[in-house]
Amino acid sequence: MKVIAHRGASAYLPEHTLPAKALAHGMGAHFLEQDLVASRDGELFVLHDIHLDRVTDVARRFPDRARDDGRYYAIDFTADEIRSLTVHERTNADGSAVFPRRFPVLDNDIPLRLHTLDDELRFVDGLNRSTGRRVGIYPEIKRPAWHREQGTDITRRTLDVLTRHGYTGRSDNAYVQCFDAQELSRIRHELDSDLSLVQLVGDNAWGEGPTDFAALCTPEGLVESARTVDGFGPWIELLYTFDKAGHLASSGLAESMHSLGRVVHPFTARIDALPDGFDTFMQLISFLAHSLSVDAVFTDFPDEAVLAAEAWS
Repeated sequence: MKVIAHRGASAYLPEHTLPAKALAHGMGAHFLEQDLVASRDGELFVLHDIHLDRVTDVARRFPDRARDDGRYYAIDFTADEIRSLTVHERTNADGSAVFPRRFPVLDNDIPLRLHTLDDELRFVDGLNRSTGRRVGIYPEIKRPAWHREQGTDITRRTLDVLTRHGYTGRSDNAYVQCFDAQELSRIRHELDSDLSLVQLVGDNAWGEGPTDFAALCTPEGLVESARTVDGFGPWIELLYTFDKAGHLASSGLAESMHSLGRVVHPFTARIDALPDGFDTFMQLISFLAHSLSVDAVFTDFPDEAVLAAEAWS
């Protein structure tokens, strides 16, 4: 089972910073994830949200730049403005830490910055060269339909940057992921990309674009999706249920995905946010690896996942 560093080694350092990626690389992760959003001038930044306010000091630096909903959108800022922000651990709306026992949310300026996809690809290439490893990349195109409404075709820009760095096909140690099934179909059939594609599968209540995940998870929906994608990235809680005795059991979804010849890369394994029914991280990893035979797992704790996966190997 391969280990995908979810936003880098995000359990230990603020997410999507280059130090978090370097740490994950050194911990033995097989892939590093890059969530992508666009700036006002079209640069692709590695950032999980279309908003800036939960992981940076944007509200302090640019107090008058929020939209009517009170949020600060990356697409309203230039690349230079975004690069000037200081990154901190993810917070809730009230400023408290989402994960209180992780890297502290500090008021002083620690020089952690946001960076572009181009920056990170050059950084990963450097790490691979200096270590002799071949760690892959795993970019996610965030909210492509929303970005187009804002005037930016984030998907074309992503493919252009990947092509410039030599990522063009299935042999290039890269997966491109998205929640939007229509956009993945566009990448494959309209934009003619030969990159490995992964359909992320979440809950309809999350509002992740136009995809109906309940319909996608039906046998017919999986078959249709498999005509486009090379794999599925389901939310872990979709993969299991409880039997009459209250014991963990497979929901059958991973088996259905595998039966179509597609890889299964569930998200997100966290020691400090275990899914219902799991008492330890090792129990979670062993269930995924041994009971479901998943091909890879997204995790904030790449070191612990590597150790657990090796133990089960």
